[in-house]
Amino acid sequence: MWAGVCFSALKGGHSIAQAKAQKVAHADPVKVDSKHYTVEVENEKVRVLRIKYGPREKSEMHRHPALVAIMITDCHARFTYPDGKTEEIIAKAGDVRHFPAFEHLPENLSEKAFEVIGVELKG
Repeated sequence: MWAGVCFSALKGGHSIAQAKAQKVAHADPVKVDSKHYTVEVENEKVRVLRIKYGPREKSEMHRHPALVAIMITDCHARFTYPDGKTEEIIAKAGDVRHFPAFEHLPENLSEKAFEVIGVELKG
């Protein structure tokens, strides 16, 4: 996939940095960070992800469609967005949250592992 993105971007007169940014803009968390993201169920309506981070672990920049997150454990994380802004997320086990489509780089700020079920909504 990288080669296809780079070649198509470079043909259009864009730099390699722009090609990398384009790849990040479309990064699937399961593909760029399979250590933390696994697919539990997928069909034409949803993709259900199991998301697990160990203490102080950090991911790669990636994108989600709109999703519902169900916190399995307590969570204290930082989301870094493509524009460099950050947001701390503090949630308790059992909390349910809705997120619109977004790109982020998550990081576990806790000394404890956390687990989330993410239900990505399709169409």
